[in-house]
Amino acid sequence: MNDVVKYEVADKVAWLTIDRPQARNALSKAVRDGLWAGFRRFAADDDAAVLILTAAGEKAFCAGGDLKEMSDNAMQVPPPDFLPYLQRSVRTDKPIVAAVNGVAFAGGFLLAQMCDLVIAADHAKFAITEARVGRGSPWAAPLPWLIGPRAAMEIMVTAAPITAQRAYELGLVNKVVPAAELRAAALEMASGIAANAPLSVRAAKALVYLSAEHGWSAALEAADALYEPVYMSDDAQEGPRSFKEKRPPVWQGK
Repeated sequence: MNDVVKYEVADKVAWLTIDRPQARNALSKAVRDGLWAGFRRFAADDDAAVLILTAAGEKAFCAGGDLKEMSDNAMQVPPPDFLPYLQRSVRTDKPIVAAVNGVAFAGGFLLAQMCDLVIAADHAKFAITEARVGRGSPWAAPLPWLIGPRAAMEIMVTAAPITAQRAYELGLVNKVVPAAELRAAALEMASGIAANAPLSVRAAKALVYLSAEHGWSAALEAADALYEPVYMSDDAQEGPRSFKEKRPPVWQGK
């Protein structure tokens, strides 16, 4: 890791924090490198069952690309390794929660969009601002699947920010909480996920994404194959057994 992106783990929950509040947590090269390292570290970290992606400060989750740096470099099409894209360039079957503590614009919108779950502070705002600066947002291709084509169209062509409440109404955000409660709410969600049977959790995440790639019948068939190892696992017997014995389950992940 580096000075502007921090990674820590406690009780099976990892935190990946962008720590550049003086620059609205913009995506400088150092931030991008830290995110690459952090996501890869989480994917390989057996001690972490869930990751929370967040940022320092109260104003910005991430204001997007570092436009000064982009201007200095005269960047045209961003290279494939410009920024990690979950489930595309960095894959993990473990859930990732975005805790959005302020504005999530452009690349910051991407960071929130690509996470599996999103909790937002009530003052947070979301926007795809690329149309205002002549840039592109090909990474927004999954957005119509997430929130519907009309809402996605409005966000992309107007470049106007939407509130956290509006993002919740559209289904982009799972929960909106007061800013002072954001970290606690994210931790509560992540801890609840981490306490569940890991094979079931990972299959559930996979199911959501395979449903986006398959039609109705094909998705059902793929889901049957996806969940068969879950049903056949030791954990599938441990769950009912622990309920019968009135004790917490001890998951083995196998």
